[in-house]
Amino acid sequence: MQPAPANQPLSAPATPAAAPTRVAQRVWDPFIRLFHWSLVACVLLNQWVLEGGETPHRWTGYAATALVLARVVWGFIGSRHARFADFFPTPARLRGHLQALHRGEHPVHAGHNPLGALMMLALMAAVLALGVTGWLQGTDAFWGDEGLQDLHETLASGLLWAAGLHAAAALVMGRLERVRLVRAMVTGVKQPF
Repeated sequence: MQPAPANQPLSAPATPAAAPTRVAQRVWDPFIRLFHWSLVACVLLNQWVLEGGETPHRWTGYAATALVLARVVWGFIGSRHARFADFFPTPARLRGHLQALHRGEHPVHAGHNPLGALMMLALMAAVLALGVTGWLQGTDAFWGDEGLQDLHETLASGLLWAAGLHAAAALVMGRLERVRLVRAMVTGVKQPF
C-alpha cells in the first residue's frame, strides 16, 4: 500500500453511504525517528547498563539532554507533524479528545493525539530535569547534596513509569484506532490494519 502524502488525513470523514477510507500516511520524518530511538537507548543505558555517577552515565545523560534540546528546535522548524503547532495539547484540544474518548470514539490524528502530545512533552521535560539535576551534582555548590541526588533518582523513576505508560498507551491506542503506531516510529508511515 502506498503512503498518502503528509497533508492528507489518515481517515476521511464517514459518509452515510460508506465507512471511512483509511490510507497509509507518511508522518514521522527521519529526525523524529532517530531522536525517538536514540533517546530510548540513552534512557535504557543509563537506567540498566551504566553505573550512576560515572563518566559514561553522565555523558549519556548529556547526550539525552542534547537530543531533547534538538527536538525542541525541530518542533519549530521541522516537518509538519514534528512542529509543536501541529499537536500542542491546548486545553481545547485535550477537552475535545477526552470528550470523544468518553463517547467511545477513537479519533485518528495524523501526528500525536492531544494526550500523546502531553505525554511526549512530559517525557522531554523529565529528561531535561534529569540533565540539569545530573549536571548540578557535579558542581562545587551541589557536590554530595543528598536532596539533589534523591530528586535525580525520583525523576529517573518517574521517567521510567511515564515511558512505560507511553509505550502501553501506544499499543492500546494503536489497537483502538486500528493504526500501527509503534511501526510508524520505525518506518515513518502510519498504516491502518
